[in-house]
Amino acid sequence: MDNLLSIVTIISLFISFFLAFFLLTVKTEHKISNRLFAFFLIITSIDISEPLISQITDGPSNLGMFRTLLAFLQIPAFYLYVLSVCYSDFKWKPKYLVHLLPFLIANLALVPRFYSVDLASKLDFIVNRQNMVELQFTHWLFHLQVVVYFTAVFLLLRKAKKLYLENNSGESLSSYHWLFQFTSVLTVFYLVVILKNIFKFSDYPYVSDWIKIGILVSQLFIICWYLYKALNNPGLFRNIDSKLKLVSDLILEEKKIEPETLNEDLLKLKKYMIDESHF
Repeated sequence: MDNLLSIVTIISLFISFFLAFFLLTVKTEHKISNRLFAFFLIITSIDISEPLISQITDGPSNLGMFRTLLAFLQIPAFYLYVLSVCYSDFKWKPKYLVHLLPFLIANLALVPRFYSVDLASKLDFIVNRQNMVELQFTHWLFHLQVVVYFTAVFLLLRKAKKLYLENNSGESLSSYHWLFQFTSVLTVFYLVVILKNIFKFSDYPYVSDWIKIGILVSQLFIICWYLYKALNNPGLFRNIDSKLKLVSDLILEEKKIEPETLNEDLLKLKKYMIDESHF
């Protein structure tokens, strides 16, 4: 079984890095989107490389734990990728660094009893992981991140679809369909990951191990699907201007403006009547 998982992991890594290389080197107007998708693939690849790394390393290490916690960067990278595909004027801003917070918090939580201790203490920490508050905290933080980000992505896609339809951006619907499919697949995938994590801290940890095997195998098919979409739909990623507004928002703005305009008209009328009264 270990050999089979290693082969599946190697194939997944090869396809992921091949696709990431393709996205980083292909000539396109949407460089930011491609780079974010490539970053998402690279981070995901590092995460799924665990079966290979476990055969090379002798025990727990700071680098190994850091590699595991890189999973906190996957969903923020995915969210920014969706944002960049939806809006053609997307640009990197320093405020996006706030998405690093869960990753930084998870690492800081493990400093006292993992990062700063010797190898024997690290091993004891992993062996007794079910009782370690820090690991439970990082898992629940990851679960919260999944719920918050995927909710935000679905809300973003709903707004983007309305903008596409209201602004006659019919061609952009292909981007919407791709992103909706992408988000739906990842949502199911991460829900399975959450289920795996729940069993990890239950009385049935072996169930978590079997789910983990299923996750590794399914990731190979998902990555192949990414590659298929990228190679067969070169003009897939079309965007709209983020400054465009929904009709409902425009109506609300007009309602706010109307009272102000009405007040100005009344003031002009009052001034006119006062001026006329002097004659």
